[in-house]
Amino acid sequence: MNQPQSTGLDKKTSAILAYALGWLTGIIFLFVGRNDPDVKFHASQSIVFFGAVAVVNVVLSIVGSLLGALGILFSLAGLVVAVFAVVVWIMAMVRANSVGGVRAELPIVGKFTAPYADRLANSVK
Repeated sequence: MNQPQSTGLDKKTSAILAYALGWLTGIIFLFVGRNDPDVKFHASQSIVFFGAVAVVNVVLSIVGSLLGALGILFSLAGLVVAVFAVVVWIMAMVRANSVGGVRAELPIVGKFTAPYADRLANSVK
C-alpha cells in the first residue's frame, strides 16, 4: 500500500496529479512531495517537459508573427508541438498510475528530461 504524503495523498495520486496541469502542478508537487523522491521526480519531469513545451510554443508564436505569411508554418509547428504534448501528458499520467507512483521516466522523451528532472528534484530539500 502506498504511504500517505503530508497532504494526505498517496504516492500514486501525487505522481499523477504532478502532471495534471503541466508545469504548474509540477511546481506545486515539487514542494508538497518534497519528502518523497519519487513524487519529486515526477513533479520535476512535469516542470522540465511542459516548461520546455511552453517555451517552444512562445518562440514559435513570436517568430511566426514576425514572418507574415510564412508564419502559418510556425503556427502549424506549434500545433504539432501541442498535440505531441497532449499525447505525452496522457501517457505520463497513465504511466504514473501503472507504476504506482514510483519513479518512471516520461514515455518518448524520458531519456532527455530525466537528467534535468533529477537535478531539479535533488535541489529541493
